[in-house]
Amino acid sequence: MVNAIWVALLLGGLAYGAAHGRLGDVTGAFMSQGGAAVQTSIQLAGIVAVWFGISRIAERAGLIDLLARAMAPLFGRLFPDVPPQHPAMGAIVMNMAANTLGLGNAATPFGLKAMRELQELNPRRDTASPAMVTFLAINSAAISLLPATTIAVRAAAGSHHPAEIAGPAMIVTGASMVAVLIATQVWRRTLPPGPGTGRDRRRG
Repeated sequence: MVNAIWVALLLGGLAYGAAHGRLGDVTGAFMSQGGAAVQTSIQLAGIVAVWFGISRIAERAGLIDLLARAMAPLFGRLFPDVPPQHPAMGAIVMNMAANTLGLGNAATPFGLKAMRELQELNPRRDTASPAMVTFLAINSAAISLLPATTIAVRAAAGSHHPAEIAGPAMIVTGASMVAVLIATQVWRRTLPPGPGTGRDRRRG
């Protein structure tokens, strides 16, 4: 799909240039912007490499563990169908702690492990369980206290204040996180009682 979109954009640009007699400008833009893209990629690679190193140090220093312990009580309420001591809960908390700090490279392995462990608890292997849906929704809308990737892109693009995006990003991701938490709780209450829903049949 993405390749089809790119081809459509390229053909549309060529058609527009040909229709207005400006194919030379289109060719010049292709060449100049191609070089700019390579330059931006190299700058971005350097910034991301530095940040990955910092994130690795933070992980080894126990910063993620500290945040995970602080978030554990909240996630116990969000995933009532996951036992507190189950490995899935630990992976979920660690994933969210890493995402909150903008440590995407550290969050990915925990996210994959969480989904694998949640699948072990899933009573219907061919259908995503409520816990898996909740985790995916929360993970997608996770609040970001430090949007490192966005800051890196802004710095590579020549922004004089690349970190000024942190405040608005915190507000937006915080709002999306609250919306997802409300939506998942409302959705769970509409599920029929049964295994994997976190709702006991006896209580209804």
